[in-house]
Amino acid sequence: MAQLDATKWVNEYGDMLYRYAIPRVNDKEIAKDLVQDTFLAAWRNHDNFKGEISEKNWLFTILKNKIIDHYRKASTRLTEGLPDNTNDPFFDEAEHWTEQTGPKEWGIDYTQGVEKREFYEILNRCRKKLKDIQSAVFAMKYLDGLESEEICKELNISASNFWVLVHRAKLNLRACLEKNWVLK
Repeated sequence: MAQLDATKWVNEYGDMLYRYAIPRVNDKEIAKDLVQDTFLAAWRNHDNFKGEISEKNWLFTILKNKIIDHYRKASTRLTEGLPDNTNDPFFDEAEHWTEQTGPKEWGIDYTQGVEKREFYEILNRCRKKLKDIQSAVFAMKYLDGLESEEICKELNISASNFWVLVHRAKLNLRACLEKNWVLK
């Protein structure tokens, strides 16, 4: 493969791939590494590229697999020390919302562009406060649209553990958003 093709990929697709990776791994350096790994894998396997999809889609497919590989490799580290119980500070013994943590009406017009941009900036900051495994599960489920079974398989976690992680991620994100954006 000619060097010019790799330079073309970087120039045409580098920023798009990076923007795709950032919200999924929630770490700029890891996102940069994954994009570099994507280009390297594409360069090494260019002879196997059949042209059945566009180069852009091919690169995005490689990146998606690199992101999943990243979480798969980290899954043992990420799941160590996860609590076995599902006790939650958001609920009382009867599993009802506590008065302090119950959902509040946000009263926000979600169609406003400035608020939407601000919302995503705050959401990304809040995601950084999640445990790595919660952020990974949240990204795979809600950004990539992967099925729960696939996420469980990729991260080597049980279905009940998956749902606890998703539940806690949503609760923590909601609390963070209310504190830093909605009710500030």
